[in-house]
Amino acid sequence: MRIDDVYKFFQEPRPIYLNKELTVCYVLSMLLRGDSYGTELIQKLEAEYPNYRLSDTVLYSALKFLEDEGAIEGYWKKVEGRGRPRRMYLVSAKWHSEAKKLAHLWQKYADGQM
Repeated sequence: MRIDDVYKFFQEPRPIYLNKELTVCYVLSMLLRGDSYGTELIQKLEAEYPNYRLSDTVLYSALKFLEDEGAIEGYWKKVEGRGRPRRMYLVSAKWHSEAKKLAHLWQKYADGQM
């Protein structure tokens, strides 16, 4: 390590990994835009929010939680350009209002307002 490495660390901060609570809000915000699958949710996070990262483990734990709560529903679909069918997710009709509230929390957090 050199002293320049210390300065570089603060100029280029490491990404922040989402916890399960943030992931629940992020997932709902993305699914309100349209159906999606796990890998795509991770890719979208990294593209739209370059300072944030999401592990597979946390994502699939959040997806399972949301399915168990009845907030989202899953179905299988062949995605163009992908080999095998993907497990797609969508917000349950009865959960749209609650999903919007939680998605708003994600947006505030991501925008640095929390």
